Amino acid sequence: MGSYLLKSLNKTSDYMTIVRELDDGYVVRIVRDKDGYNDITTDYISKTLFDSCIRTGYLTKMETVEDKAAANA
Repeated sequence: MGSYLLKSLNKTSDYMTIVRELDDGYVVRIVRDKDGYNDITTDYISKTLFDSCIRTGYLTKMETVEDKAAANA
């Protein structure tokens, strides 16, 4: 399905993973670095909003599992 780095102002390695695709959007798991611990949430994002986030650079596709591991470091 894919994982995406989230653009952030504080240079943390936050990322989002698509858990499931629906007709009109995605169920996603968002992992945010909060002062040394991970804040994990599951949410919904519409396909329109997802496409907009890709187009504007807020989300960047993670290429490999190693990239995801680096995001957690």
